[in-house]
Amino acid sequence: MMKKITIVAGISVVLLATACKTKDLKMNAEQKESVSNKKEVVYQVFTRLFGNKNTTNKPWGTIEENGVGKFNDFTDTALREIKDLGVTYVWYTGVPHHALIRNYSDIGISNDDPEVVKGRAGSPYAVKDYYNVNPDLAVNPANRLQEFEALIARTHKAGLKVIIDIVPNHIARKYEGKSNPAGVRDFGADDDTTVEYKRDNNFYYIPNTHFEIPDTDKPLNGEKNPLIDGKFEESPAKWTGNGSRLARPDKNDWYETIKVNYGIRPDGSKDFPELPAGFDTKSYQEHFDFWKGKDVPDSWDKFKDIALYWTAKGVDGFRFDMAEMVPYEFWSYMNSAIKVNNPDAFLLAEVYNPKEYRNYIHLGKMDYLYDKVETYDKLKDIIQGRSLPDGLSDIQNGMVDIEHHMLHFLDNHDEQRLASPEFAGTPQKGKPLMVVSTTISTSPTMVYFGQEVGEAGNENAGFGTHSRTSIFDYIGVPNHQRWMNGGKFDGGQLSQDEKELRDFYKRVLNFSLNSSALMGKYKEIQTLNRQTTQAYDPGIYAFTRWSDTQKLVVVTNFSWLTTSNFELKIPSDIIQKWNLKDGNYTLTDQLYNKSSVQLKVLNGEGKLQITIAPSESFIYQL
Repeated sequence: MMKKITIVAGISVVLLATACKTKDLKMNAEQKESVSNKKEVVYQVFTRLFGNKNTTNKPWGTIEENGVGKFNDFTDTALREIKDLGVTYVWYTGVPHHALIRNYSDIGISNDDPEVVKGRAGSPYAVKDYYNVNPDLAVNPANRLQEFEALIARTHKAGLKVIIDIVPNHIARKYEGKSNPAGVRDFGADDDTTVEYKRDNNFYYIPNTHFEIPDTDKPLNGEKNPLIDGKFEESPAKWTGNGSRLARPDKNDWYETIKVNYGIRPDGSKDFPELPAGFDTKSYQEHFDFWKGKDVPDSWDKFKDIALYWTAKGVDGFRFDMAEMVPYEFWSYMNSAIKVNNPDAFLLAEVYNPKEYRNYIHLGKMDYLYDKVETYDKLKDIIQGRSLPDGLSDIQNGMVDIEHHMLHFLDNHDEQRLASPEFAGTPQKGKPLMVVSTTISTSPTMVYFGQEVGEAGNENAGFGTHSRTSIFDYIGVPNHQRWMNGGKFDGGQLSQDEKELRDFYKRVLNFSLNSSALMGKYKEIQTLNRQTTQAYDPGIYAFTRWSDTQKLVVVTNFSWLTTSNFELKIPSDIIQKWNLKDGNYTLTDQLYNKSSVQLKVLNGEGKLQITIAPSESFIYQL
């Protein structure tokens, strides 16, 4: 979902303090078993943009003008290159059929009203039919589902797994389940529309009131369209996706969507069975057993059935949009059902409130949440000169009990591109962020397509603003298109800097996939060195990672101006844990294998002489 999240510094300090004070929760055997023994890497692709070769990039351009990518553009070669980058999962963003401005009436799809659609290509988070896929993505729209099933098969053949979006909090204003399996009733089909709320209604209503179009900019940039007439038939009006209860939502509301009712009364109280005390330590099987025979809201069953429909088609996991706007009891109900069908399913949720992280992990049975408010925001502050890197240690220590569940990213469809002037400014300045983000915890790493070749999101696609690659319009992605090279997927049009950047990402990600230490212990050495090491410049950050078979010292320089020379200290407690005697040991950088340093251990303490260039990082292995 395209959204603005503003957190005042004081509030974020409170949230961080809260997270730091939370007591460690003991993981039970089932939870430990579910933790992967290797790093996972998710490659997010905006599906309709990935294969687009058109470079016209006209604002508000049509498919004919600006082009669109297809499922078939993910060829065996493309998927092999993605895997070789160091990827284990592909998140195909924008697959479910969502509202868009194009005429597909010849295959039985109704036209959508531009006054309740964002952009021309439409938001992927305004889903119109959950049992089918976006017709724009198919060479033959009538066979779009079969083309996606073929993509699932190709992805699996390439040794990769498939993630798609599910958006339980809201659906398109004009939802039409034209592809519903036998026995599936459409959202709202059985609702009592005379009342604001009823537990088994799928929506919240504003009785006896007509929906009114919000006061937005001209739809389609003022272009003529027979459906642009100042009105949209919805009576009675429904609550809007972000929770607005106005019949005429604000232009900043998610006006293209309607909120789904999960049995939360308008006063916020819960109208369904709650999980008993102690269920934060129960397995997904025990959660599944708890819900057997329970009477739950109708929307719960509808979304569980949707998830299982896609699991049956070979989808390996889901990214759940705005999960914290839906009660965690529902997630317990749905996720346990998914896991009983596929214990290895990858369940990733968008949650931004640190106070709720543990509820959605332990009670909602999520595998992973976005580490946005803590690690991502801190890295952004560091590279923009608002913060020293030292606070990264506090974040890791504060989330020690859930660090594996907090997925790390620097780029996604919601956020400003890492290489954009609004974030790091250059892809080179993003390099130390990538090393730290990937190596500081055991959690999965996510990369957004084009990030690895320095995509900056500078295009004006129409709806929305630059610095983010548009999710609302048909557009080309220039750096990525140079790598795509007309469908050869060989980087043939990349500049030398872009080739070197992609090589850097390939090295970082593949190292992470094969490193046992990155699934092992973390210990910061930042505090000691900040306090006692001479010439330990402000942009330096260092920590250690280790397993029984691998010992690492990670050193990175967030400064893009200063070359630093200093003697890094490795404290005695780490030297003891690594079982090192006094003497000299060689450490070699694992990224480029061009740099070695001597670890001198004397009286049980270690020292390393480090010279590190601007934006450089070392992953030194003992």
